[in-house]
Amino acid sequence: MSSNYPGVETAVILGRDTNQALGIGQYAIDALAGSLGPGPSSAVLLRTSLFHTDAVLCGASALALGTNAPNILREEALEYGDDHGATVFKSHHRVKSEKAVVANSAAVREWDSNGTNFGFRPEFGHTAGEFGHNDFYPVVIAACQEEGHDGAKALHAMIVLDEIRGRLAEVYSLKSYKIDHVVHGAIASAAVYGALRGATAEQIESAIGMVVAHYIPWRAIRAGKQLSDSKGSSAAISSEVAVLSMKRSMRRFMGPRDIFRNPEAVFRQFEPTNGDSPFDLVLSHSGDDFAIMGMHFKLGLYEHQSAGALQGVIDLVRKEPSLLDNAGAGISKILIRAYEPAFGIIGDPAKRDPKTRQSADHSMVFIVSRLLRNAILIHASDPDFWATTDNDTAWKEAMLMPIDYDDEALTDSATRELMAKIEFEHGGPDYDARYPDGIPTSVVISNAGGSSFDSGLVMYPSGHARNTTANLLGILGRKFERMAELAFGTELGPERVAALERLPSLSAGELMEIYG
Repeated sequence: MSSNYPGVETAVILGRDTNQALGIGQYAIDALAGSLGPGPSSAVLLRTSLFHTDAVLCGASALALGTNAPNILREEALEYGDDHGATVFKSHHRVKSEKAVVANSAAVREWDSNGTNFGFRPEFGHTAGEFGHNDFYPVVIAACQEEGHDGAKALHAMIVLDEIRGRLAEVYSLKSYKIDHVVHGAIASAAVYGALRGATAEQIESAIGMVVAHYIPWRAIRAGKQLSDSKGSSAAISSEVAVLSMKRSMRRFMGPRDIFRNPEAVFRQFEPTNGDSPFDLVLSHSGDDFAIMGMHFKLGLYEHQSAGALQGVIDLVRKEPSLLDNAGAGISKILIRAYEPAFGIIGDPAKRDPKTRQSADHSMVFIVSRLLRNAILIHASDPDFWATTDNDTAWKEAMLMPIDYDDEALTDSATRELMAKIEFEHGGPDYDARYPDGIPTSVVISNAGGSSFDSGLVMYPSGHARNTTANLLGILGRKFERMAELAFGTELGPERVAALERLPSLSAGELMEIYG
């Protein structure tokens, strides 16, 4: 099997003819024990720590601004006290770990502003292109708080969780069958939670079997003109049942075995085989080549499929600031071309008139119009800004935040006027072939005088793992600052960011306080 995957001396290969559920369990145990190799590189550790800080600040700000599902689930969790459990955001009170996980993961996901993976590993032909997000770190923190592990252990476990989740996304596209992508995260959550709690590989296999056999969410939660709380809480609910399944397995409940080769389970139902799993799985344990290194940062609040269009708009207004004169009144048309699935998901005609924040942040026309609106306001206050600024400063100043999706923003007449000028086209096979390597998008803005300004093809916008031009740390620093200010205020915000950034050096006692 290893001959099919050259250069993977730092990986565990789970062939399609093996019991991969058991193999995932053993991999998680061995990777966290450090018995497979020297472990992740410093670059992997840093990137994961950044994703965790990003996720927590997104979650804390969502709670502070009174969003519905996160606050409901947090209140629910606080009814399930457990002296040996885990903590929810903004509390030192310990609760049942599965309840802490569902509350914290829902908060993390609420803004849809944390990291994204694209399921793309072309060197192995693993290009299923499934989405996924860094929503599952609360599973790790909960297990570490229960077992008394320190921050270094927690950070390593986050890497392992995202490795399992990210590599599954490369080999199996759940969205192709209308299944929600959070299934991959639930499988990874069960494995890593179990490994941190001292479960055996057989117990982890049982829990994964239960997750896949009993708890498969359909993408119905993402369909319709106006999206509900279920969309943002999907990962949370799946991580809750993953923890609960793992707890049951550790109490000797036996779930179905060898679930990836089970002919009645979701994987072989949609991709039939003669008995094998539909895929091989290659899981890194050491060095630089971890799935987390291919994941994308969102530099503000927007659906990741729109990142190419946002970059295109920023590039255009920096080149042609005159487009923003007179509050953009001279703009006659904005043409956006993109790939599938972007065209089908955030270009859906049903999303042209969003009335809720959950729908607006999945509407290409709203997202782009709101960024343009921010650019216009900046231009009005400083006419020289766009002609003299660099890319990084542009992202920092025009960054989309929760205020861009509040009730006032949703009905803002200037934003709506810009939305009416947008046409969204499918770029065709040439665009489709370039995804998920990049986010192939182009933007053409025309003015009333008949001139058109073309961004050209954007492949790797700022925040994308393959982008090499943006100062990622600088732009993220601004995002962290703004999210922390929303969550904790201007005085406490910097202190909370600094505490999160110390994750690798936190003691077990300090890790108990990390969300408090």
